[in-house]
Amino acid sequence: MFKKLILTCLTIGIAGIPPPAEAANCGPRDAVIESLKSKYEEHFTAGGLQQTRSAQSVMEIWSSPDTGTFTVLLTSPNGISCIVAAGTDFFEGPEISPVEGTAS
Repeated sequence: MFKKLILTCLTIGIAGIPPPAEAANCGPRDAVIESLKSKYEEHFTAGGLQQTRSAQSVMEIWSSPDTGTFTVLLTSPNGISCIVAAGTDFFEGPEISPVEGTAS
């Protein structure tokens, strides 16, 4: 549930604003992922599809419980990934248990 909230907030925050492929924070997805794994010890945490007017992109969150870092990637259909956010002190929220009772 908490992951869905994070994804929704991030998607709303970056919706419709794909970074230009020429930006210094963009590159082939394989190279970007390799850097996140080797330099920051990050692993895939969550992701989803983002629909823009021109195309669909993949939004991913990579994080490391060891280093506390996180990175948000936006990958276009041509395989170019752009880092749209990065930071420290990443945390995951607790699982929320379903409420028992009669469905409304």
